[in-house]
Amino acid sequence: MQHFDSDYMEGAHPLILERLVAHNMVKTTGYGCDEICAEARKKILAACGNPDSEVHFLVGGTQTNATIIKALLRPHEGVIAAATGHIAVHESGAIEATGHKVLTLPQHDGKLRAEEIDAYIAHFYADESFEHMVFPAMVYISQPTEYGTIYSLSELESIATICRKWQIPLFMDGARLGYGLASAEADFSLEDIARLCDVFYIGGTKVGAIFGEAVVMRKGLVPRFFTLIKQQGALLAKGWILGLQFDTLFSDGLYLKIARHAICEATRLRKGLEAKGYESYSLSPTNQIFLRLTPQQLTKVKAVTTFTEWDRLPNGDTVIRLATSWATRSEDVDELIEML
Repeated sequence: MQHFDSDYMEGAHPLILERLVAHNMVKTTGYGCDEICAEARKKILAACGNPDSEVHFLVGGTQTNATIIKALLRPHEGVIAAATGHIAVHESGAIEATGHKVLTLPQHDGKLRAEEIDAYIAHFYADESFEHMVFPAMVYISQPTEYGTIYSLSELESIATICRKWQIPLFMDGARLGYGLASAEADFSLEDIARLCDVFYIGGTKVGAIFGEAVVMRKGLVPRFFTLIKQQGALLAKGWILGLQFDTLFSDGLYLKIARHAICEATRLRKGLEAKGYESYSLSPTNQIFLRLTPQQLTKVKAVTTFTEWDRLPNGDTVIRLATSWATRSEDVDELIEML
C-alpha cells in the first residue's frame, strides 16, 4: 500500500532532527524567550521584508486559528470565510467554541471574492436591525485553499482593499503556505503577504517541521498576545523547539526548496494518473491532487493507496484528495502510477 492521505504523515526534515539532537541537552530558557527563537524571528521578518512586525510561535494550526480569531474579535463579532474554508468545515467547531460565529460566503475554487465580501458587509449595515446580528469583523482566507488553489496577487490586493475600506483585519491561514509560495503559478511573495495581511502564519507542521506555526502580526495589533496564546493552550514551554525548527527552515532557502519538491512530485502524480484515464476534479497548482472517481475507480484506488475522501457527488462519483509532501519519494509516486 502507498499512503497519500496528507502532507504531515512523516516526521521532520533530517536537518531539523540533527539540530534537535545536537541541542537536546543544552539548558534553554522556556516559552520562546531564548536566543534560538530570537534568531528565527529575525530570519522570518527578513524574509517578510518587514522588521517591525511581531513573530509568535504556536504549536499547531487549529490552536493558531482559534487563538488569533478569538484575540481579534469581540463577543458580538464573527469572521467571514469561504463555505469550504478550513475553520468552517474541518476544525470541529473550534472557532464557534471560542464564542464566535463563522460567517460563510460562496467559494469559487475554494476562494472568496472581494466584491462578494464588500456586498455582504454593505448589506449587513443596510439592515436596520444590524445591531441584533453578528457583526462581520474580520476576513479569513487560506493560502493555498482547501482545494489546493491559490489567490493571485491581484485577488489578495482586492480583498485587502475591502478589508481596509471596512476597517477590519485580514487574516491568512498559511498552514500550507510553503506550497503556495513555491507554486509555479504564484505571482506573489512573502513580502506581498506581509504587506497585505494584518496577521498570517507560516505553516511548519505540514511543511517540514515536527509541529508548529509561526504567526506574523502587525505590531501592536493584539496587546498581550503572548498571554492569550497561553490561555488558549497553544504556548509550548520548551519553545526553543519551535524556534529551532523555523530557524532551520529559514536557513539557506530550505523552506521553499522542500516545498518545490512536493509540488514537483504532485505534478508528476497528477499527470501520470490523468494518462491512465483518471479525471482531475480541481486543477490544483500546489501539492494537493483532487480526482473525480467512478465507483469502480474508487474501489481500484482503495486497493493500492490510502487517501482522503473529499466529496460525494450527486451522480455517485467520489472526489478524493491525494497529497504529496516535502518528504514524498519519487519511487512511491512511480509505484502508485504503475499500480493504477
